[in-house]
Amino acid sequence: MELPLEQELRAERRRLILTLDQLSDDTFESGRTLCTEWSPRDVLGHLLAVDRFGESYLPYGPFVDVANRKQVERARRLPRSRLMARARKWADQPSLPSRIGAVITLGDLAIHHQDILRGLGLRRDLPPPASTFILWDGALLSLITNLRILRYRVVPTDGYPELGISSPCTREVRGTREALGMWLAGRDSVADELLFD
Repeated sequence: MELPLEQELRAERRRLILTLDQLSDDTFESGRTLCTEWSPRDVLGHLLAVDRFGESYLPYGPFVDVANRKQVERARRLPRSRLMARARKWADQPSLPSRIGAVITLGDLAIHHQDILRGLGLRRDLPPPASTFILWDGALLSLITNLRILRYRVVPTDGYPELGISSPCTREVRGTREALGMWLAGRDSVADELLFD
């Protein structure tokens, strides 16, 4: 049985694979991304591990950084060809938890795809649903990490309702859903694309 957003999840995973297929070996192995200390291969290793959340993350409890490091180290031991073969299976056959939680896994996936592209100075035509998932995931991550969503009224300029709390003490930030979501998720390099009041 197909779950809501399952096709969108597969489509975004396939778009990520297309991006990675176009990278040289050097860029794949050591290119810059917006994820500190992670190359494109490391970002992919993380995303593959998220699909097996129970075995990859639950054993580490609240220590997400430790779990991330372990999953990236595991992926680094694989040659590119094997890692990409796993990625193709991951794209075509998402795990049940990823399919059930697609509203969250789609946002994480789209943010990390942008981490790779932006880190390498590349762009893509971002599908509107992916922009929305980036915004939602950024808002969620902000609640867990930097609380920007509580300090700013977030006003998308590309046709989406505003988010956040509106009060006399709240500042306003405007921009595209993608830029706002990336900034809410802690990617400060996108701040120059935003307007702060």
